[in-house]
Amino acid sequence: MQFLKVTPQAEPNIALIELNRPKELNALNLQLMGELRDTLKALDQDPEVRVIILTGNARAFAAGADIKEMAGRTAVDMLNIDQFSTWDQIKKTKKPIIAAVSGFALGGGCELAMTCDMIVASETAQFGQPEIKIGTMPGAGGTQRLTRSVGKQWAMEMVLTGQFMSAEKAYQAGLVNKVVPVELYLSEAFKLARQVAAMSPISVQLAKESVLQAFNLTLNEGLLFERKNFYLTFASEDQKEGMQAFVEKRTPNFKGK
Repeated sequence: MQFLKVTPQAEPNIALIELNRPKELNALNLQLMGELRDTLKALDQDPEVRVIILTGNARAFAAGADIKEMAGRTAVDMLNIDQFSTWDQIKKTKKPIIAAVSGFALGGGCELAMTCDMIVASETAQFGQPEIKIGTMPGAGGTQRLTRSVGKQWAMEMVLTGQFMSAEKAYQAGLVNKVVPVELYLSEAFKLARQVAAMSPISVQLAKESVLQAFNLTLNEGLLFERKNFYLTFASEDQKEGMQAFVEKRTPNFKGK
C-alpha cells in the first residue's frame, strides 16, 4: 500500500505530493516517510520539476508521528531504526518545497512543514509540538526549527506545554508565509509555486542553499558563501538570458542551463 499520491507535473514544472493516510490523519509512519524520501530524491533529479508542493488534506496536513508504531520501542530500537536519516534526506532536497497546510500539523507534522522552505496555511491550520504530553519531546527538529522561526518564548511555551498555535498566530510569529481560507490554501500554494518556477532554476537552488546556510554560519562566513554562489550564477546561460532580457525590456526565458 502506498501512502503518497504523487503528480510529477501537476502544472508545468510543479510537482505535487499528497500525504495519503486519511484515516490516521496522515500520521507519519516509517513507510510513508520512506516513500517521501524516495519521491523527493526522484523529483530532485527530474529536470522538468522546478518546485515541489507537499500537502495533506483539508482536515490534516499530518497529525504527528505514528505513536502506535513507536510506543513499545527502546532507545536502542530507535537508534538502530535510524528514522531520522529519512529526514536528513528531505533536508538535502535542492529544489524548493512549499508546504500547503490545512488542519492539524502536529508533532512530526509540524516538523515536516518546517523542513519545507515556505508554508501556505489555511485558516483552520493548527501547529504544535505536543510530544511533551506523551512523555517525550520533539526529535525531528521541533526544538530547533521552531525556535529559529518563532523565537525562544513561543517555542518554549509550545514545546513545554504542548499548546497549539493557530494559523493567524503562526503568521504573526513568522512561521508561515500566508494564511488564506481553507478552500484556497492549495491554489495559493500553486500560485506561489508558479512565481518560483518562472525563475532560473539554477539561481533558485543556489539562493535556497544560501538562505539555509544563514542558520549554520556566522555572518561573515555566510556572506562569503553567498558571494561564491552569486559568482557561480555567472557561469549559467540563465544569467546571460536574464540580464539581456532586462536590458531589452522583455520577459526572460529561463532554461535551467
